[in-house]
Amino acid sequence: TLEQIEENFGEEVRHLVEGVTKLSKFNFSSKTEHQAENFRRMFLAMAKDIRVIVVKLADRLHNMRTLEHLKPEKQKRIARETKEIFAPLANRLGIWRVKWELEDLSFKYLEPEAYREIQTLVAEKRSDREIRLENIKKTLRERLKKIGIQVVELQGRPKHLYGIYHKMQRQQKGFNQIYDIAALRIIVQTNEDCYRALAVIHDAFKPIPGRFKDYIGLPKPNRYQSLHTTVVGLTGRPLEVQIRTLEMHHVAEYGIAAHWKYKETGGSHQTVMSEEDEKFTWLRQLLEWQRDLQDAQEYVDTLKDNLFDDDVYVFTPQGDVVALARGATPVDFAYRIHTEVGNHMKGARINEKWSVLDTPLHNGDIVEIITQKNCHPSLDWLNFVVTPSARNRIRQWYKRSRREENVSRGREMLEKELGKSGLDALLKSDPMHKVAEKCNYQSVEDLLAALGHGEITINQVMKRWREVTVKNQDSESSEVFSNPCPPASCPGKQSKSPIMGVEGLLYNIAGCCHPLPGEPIIGIVTRGARGISIHRQGCSNIESIPGDRLVPVRWNPAENPGCMTTYPVDISIEALDRVGVFKDILSRLSDNNINVRNAGVKTGRNKPAIISLRIDIRDRQQLECVISQIRNMSDILNIHRVNSVDH
Repeated sequence: TLEQIEENFGEEVRHLVEGVTKLSKFNFSSKTEHQAENFRRMFLAMAKDIRVIVVKLADRLHNMRTLEHLKPEKQKRIARETKEIFAPLANRLGIWRVKWELEDLSFKYLEPEAYREIQTLVAEKRSDREIRLENIKKTLRERLKKIGIQVVELQGRPKHLYGIYHKMQRQQKGFNQIYDIAALRIIVQTNEDCYRALAVIHDAFKPIPGRFKDYIGLPKPNRYQSLHTTVVGLTGRPLEVQIRTLEMHHVAEYGIAAHWKYKETGGSHQTVMSEEDEKFTWLRQLLEWQRDLQDAQEYVDTLKDNLFDDDVYVFTPQGDVVALARGATPVDFAYRIHTEVGNHMKGARINEKWSVLDTPLHNGDIVEIITQKNCHPSLDWLNFVVTPSARNRIRQWYKRSRREENVSRGREMLEKELGKSGLDALLKSDPMHKVAEKCNYQSVEDLLAALGHGEITINQVMKRWREVTVKNQDSESSEVFSNPCPPASCPGKQSKSPIMGVEGLLYNIAGCCHPLPGEPIIGIVTRGARGISIHRQGCSNIESIPGDRLVPVRWNPAENPGCMTTYPVDISIEALDRVGVFKDILSRLSDNNINVRNAGVKTGRNKPAIISLRIDIRDRQQLECVISQIRNMSDILNIHRVNSVDH
């Protein structure tokens, strides 16, 4: 038990075992919202104590080594999890030895035929390869010794099988066309010796242009350091050479585990990470994305799309290194520096030259951001930024800039429920402040903004209102609706007249304001014996009508026409102009069995898309649900009902 572990090994070991036990309960094969949330929790736990995931990696490696005892279906499932999640994690932690073995074992079960074929081909070439490497090693030992460089170790090895297969797939080449399937590693004593050894290698063998990488001067985020170069060997074949110190080699093999320090506190040993090691860029990203991304599945997708990608390293004008996802632009760089730098970005200079904002950055670029107080983000930026932090901070800026509009819309929705008379005083009252607190908002204005944006529904607000203002509340409080939108209630037999006050008279539903069951309405006696025209109360067309032509009417609650009849409603949607946004909206409407009568889309450069829809709706509560759902969709900036009603 955990108690026994603590008694025998201490509280810290119990903590690690408990963390690993919790991770073992997660099922990575499912992409449901529940499993996505588990993913999020796992990565956050990892960010808090990374030793937990190191133990979990060791556990996964043991599982993969004994996978042959399981059924084929389970073998593939576990192998796929390992390839997609655990091998990239080992890479990010810098534990290359574990990463390579996990990849090869996953490859063995996911692509068994390809695995056996490459394994056979590598074995067949082994003799020739070893002779070739020994000749090169002999040449280098003599030259390095001649200039006084003490070689700690000089080893040649074939690349791991999955690495060869991945390269064949990426370059669309056969095995015999992949020449650098072996690599040479030189381990020396000092950093200076690394660069001196590089000069010796380039003097002995012809270097291939564009294949040199200095990871000593510019380490990877996982603290990996080495010099990489590719040269033409004695037989004319390309050969990759890695040069590093012994300390760098330990870090390359064991990653973050090689960085742990031990300190003695009160007679006990505690494993800690140095301050430098705690600054792993990608660990900070885990927590940043947790703040920026509220949806669990979006968080996981972001991790898969960005955390496991290669990085590009650029410099600030002061010489600080900034790591970004490959393909990042000056806008991504600006938001990585600070949110306000991105929000007020005017332009960018790359290597002292003015550049357009969607220019992809490359390793070694020096990036300078020019800001101006009255400059703000453009929606067009969302078409080319690649980092999730930049994308979400641009969206957040647009949401904040529309706060006044959202507050006004929230006020309008409350007016419908509570009545316009005395609303200002009501909003300042103590009960309304308590309603805001119960809905987890700091102020009434925050509540109105959330209501207008669709973060909370009017039904939820009114439920809290009744809880605050009515004692012994009965069970007739309004429901909080969830997907799909609820159908209108349909009690009793369908009546000939769903509107009370027009019995025996001709009537029609006005096309200017499109009233719906559940909304306050009024009748107008039309000219020319066309009967009664039913309008929403507040319709602008009523203002000029004499009072003697107005007829009080209301929907018949016992004979709700919503169960068989739908009414046209016009809505306008403001959305980010991206591929598929219109399709996503139509899919959401289709999921709720909402018919679309007609639709139109207007777009413009650097402007949001304006989507106009006429949809068939049963009643007011269904419309509110539809609007709330669309407003909460990704990339939706605004949505409102189009009508001629004044308030």
